[in-house]
Amino acid sequence: MHAPTQRLEAIDIFRGLTIAAMILVNNPGSWSHVYAPLLHAKWHGCTPTDLVFPFFLFAVGTVIPFSLGSAANQANKPYRKIASRALIIFGLGLFMAAFPRFGLRAGTPPIIQVLHYLSLSVFSTSLLFRAVFLSYPQPQKAKKWTTPMLLSAGVMLLIGWWHYDLSTLRIPGVLQRIAIVYLITALLFLWQSPKGLLGTGIALLLLYWGLMTLVPVPDGMAPNLEPETNLGAWLDRNIFGTHLWVQSKTWDPEGLLSTLPAVVSGIIGVFTGVWVKKAIPVMQKIKAILGVGTALVVLGYAWGLVFPINKQLWTSSYVLYTGGIALLVLGVVLLLADYLHLRKWAIPFRQYGMNALFVFVVSGLSTKLMLHIKWAGSDGSTSNLRTWSYETLFHSWLPDYPASLAFALTNVLVLYVLARILYQKKIFIKV
Repeated sequence: MHAPTQRLEAIDIFRGLTIAAMILVNNPGSWSHVYAPLLHAKWHGCTPTDLVFPFFLFAVGTVIPFSLGSAANQANKPYRKIASRALIIFGLGLFMAAFPRFGLRAGTPPIIQVLHYLSLSVFSTSLLFRAVFLSYPQPQKAKKWTTPMLLSAGVMLLIGWWHYDLSTLRIPGVLQRIAIVYLITALLFLWQSPKGLLGTGIALLLLYWGLMTLVPVPDGMAPNLEPETNLGAWLDRNIFGTHLWVQSKTWDPEGLLSTLPAVVSGIIGVFTGVWVKKAIPVMQKIKAILGVGTALVVLGYAWGLVFPINKQLWTSSYVLYTGGIALLVLGVVLLLADYLHLRKWAIPFRQYGMNALFVFVVSGLSTKLMLHIKWAGSDGSTSNLRTWSYETLFHSWLPDYPASLAFALTNVLVLYVLARILYQKKIFIKV
């Protein structure tokens, strides 16, 4: 965990915009009352919400030339640093998927349940404070949190041996995909020249297109792009079994095969980071970024006529289309922030962007915790803290759709307060 790398503010602003949008679309008051632009496309197509995740992978790629640029020409490559970061992010994804019950089996003795939640609380608190103190100039202050973190993790492992059921724990996921894309993209950046990296990106997009549209699905199914019967879904079922997205159970939007084109979303970011890092006039950077962005949007749209733009499948056309829009948005941010020096509007987003991954994790864990805190009503019904908050604070006086949106915006605001406090105290939690 380090202080932020010096770079143009536009990249941090872009990342902050992305994480704020991700929190907004992930936390409506009611999934039954969400405005259409804040929902994913049902299958083929692209809504504003479908831009959020590829924007995040694009942002991951843009930072790689800044964090690893000096190591590209060194004999000793920072493989341990790259692998460690990827493993931590992947592990956080699994932790979020298991949180807070970790599959506690029905009939687990109450004393064991209490011990589980107590250990989980100690582990989470210790991990948080260790991460915070590691960001200070004197990281030795973090050492005192290592012992309780390891001891509580040990207790959870012992409990888990007899009482956790992780047979349906989702293995793919958002953070898991970020980890894999970062790992592969960072290694490609170290190993390949720009020409080689470009060739790899093109090859991955063409390979995925061919696999999804030309290769028959085993068990006698013709190539297709339907949710449950495409090649990627078949592969996920056979590799992950019951460890898939709970809402589908037969396929996963962050599946294994679709990770191939997702890597290219990161590669587009890498090329952007290399360009932004160049010691050339800002306007020259802006013109190139806007030009390439426009070209990618057109190419993606055209490819989509034969290989539909689809977020769930992460199609090759989707990669180009969303990558192009990401470039256009970044170009506008560059124009405003780094050329015209109009930055006041972007202060909240930059503060968000400096702790983007941490804020995303907090958002996910807090939502799951609120859903888990339940109680029985006088009429025998069951409620939870999240539903109660929404119904009491918003839905009690606002119509359905505005209430749901207001709840989501409040989530964004509350987490911004956290990001702002960390920023003001110069705490930048990185992995």
